[in-house]
Amino acid sequence: MEIPLVDFNELNGEKRSKTMELLHHACEKWGFFQVENHGIDKELMEKVKHLVNGHYEENLKESFYKSTIAKTIQNQGNTSDIDWESSFFIWHRPTSNINEISNFSEDLREAMDEYIAQLVKLAEKLSELMCENLGLEKGHIMEAFSGNKGPSVGTKVAKYPQCPHPELVRGLREHTDAGGIILLLQDDQVPGLEFFKDGEWVEIPPSKNNTIFVNIGDQLEILSNGSYKSALHRVMADKNGSRLSIATFYNPAGDAIISPAPKLLYPNHVRFQDYLKLYATTKFSDKGPRFESMKNMTNGHHHVIA
Repeated sequence: MEIPLVDFNELNGEKRSKTMELLHHACEKWGFFQVENHGIDKELMEKVKHLVNGHYEENLKESFYKSTIAKTIQNQGNTSDIDWESSFFIWHRPTSNINEISNFSEDLREAMDEYIAQLVKLAEKLSELMCENLGLEKGHIMEAFSGNKGPSVGTKVAKYPQCPHPELVRGLREHTDAGGIILLLQDDQVPGLEFFKDGEWVEIPPSKNNTIFVNIGDQLEILSNGSYKSALHRVMADKNGSRLSIATFYNPAGDAIISPAPKLLYPNHVRFQDYLKLYATTKFSDKGPRFESMKNMTNGHHHVIA
């Protein structure tokens, strides 16, 4: 099963419509896809991965293998409610807590801040392209996510360490993501990420050439009125390797009110005799304007199509 790969270089020129169709299909039918030629500095991406791996080795690895989680696995205890991961969360927007992260080097802070600045531009571009495909104003998702202080942006930095008993535990249990657009910079060597599609688990291979892996969160499914789907996914534990995951969440602000875009809603609370009256004069016309007219009527706007 080949995961959709969206090439941003093809958004300019004769392949644009085909690329937009691919993006729309990926959001509708998959809930996840890869992006290449995304405009993020690849040397910077490599630097972030290198520094995060170094931070884990120096500050987190030893304590993880001494943790309750590790001891539970070693003793082959109950693992139904634990995840085999070492992780922490960084807030970037509206306010940053990166200076509060223990033992973060200045190099890592600077590299992460620059990476996020570039990544947010990609998230905003993706949101505009999604709006275009959904027939919405290009800023609709950004505005819906904004609340009083703009969209919320945060990063979960995780390592899925080598596991002595991967048959006993997940790296991360099955879930969908709560937020909006998730942009993942992941390991280029160690596998483990899996997404559920069409009744089976699809293995997501390690990212080559620093592609960005994107998936849809629950709030985007709500905003799109179910057109775009948040996808169930999980991380498998691995006996042979330690997997890196840097997942950035472009989410609604905490005070943002999320609801389906009105343009994407079907008419509701329609009295059938009113619909039949309109239908009688528009039967041989496209149904779309008829639905819009019924929406206007039920919302108290009595503009009826001719």
